[in-house]
Amino acid sequence: MIEQVLVETNLTELSTQSFVLVDSSLQVQAAIVLVRKEGGRWAWIGATAVSTGKVGTYDHFVTPLGVFPHTLDNPDFRAEGTFNKNHIRGYGVRGRRIFDFGWQVAERGWGDGGTSKMRLQMHATDPHVLEARLGRVASEGCIRIPASLNVFLDQHGILDADYEAALAAGHSQWMLRPGRTTIPWPGHYLVIVDSHAAVRPAWSPLPRW
Repeated sequence: MIEQVLVETNLTELSTQSFVLVDSSLQVQAAIVLVRKEGGRWAWIGATAVSTGKVGTYDHFVTPLGVFPHTLDNPDFRAEGTFNKNHIRGYGVRGRRIFDFGWQVAERGWGDGGTSKMRLQMHATDPHVLEARLGRVASEGCIRIPASLNVFLDQHGILDADYEAALAAGHSQWMLRPGRTTIPWPGHYLVIVDSHAAVRPAWSPLPRW
């Protein structure tokens, strides 16, 4: 499915690089880390549960589908680890990275529908309350991921091709932590699809609660 989306987006002549693919299907709700090699061959690195947009409540969007570049035009930032009014750490504990994909047009999940712009981000969530619920729709439209994936993406530069290029050109990138072990093929793209899967795959089990 990811290959089809890339073709539709005219992204066929790509160097070897990594991708994060998110399937927002109600029966999947998972992120998959992949590497596209020369000749269009794909290597699966791993997968984990996520949560995408849950409609029906004000300011909750349907997570938009498509190919979203991870660029320096929308700089990432890090969670402060503070609690909201519900005593929830919405971005996870202090230091977790928020991957920012900018303002995107998305379907409103409340009222009479229609579309508006929302800020598309991929980020960790509260480790004590919300992380155990990953695998079901739950967010306001962003992609909630487990802390383990957040650290993996951050430590290994899975989507940091532009950040690494800027650093190599002599431009300081405070977001990139020292001591990271970047993979040889950092990528540029988050790809979000809806497979409309009728049956939940065994590798994407329902959350504990």
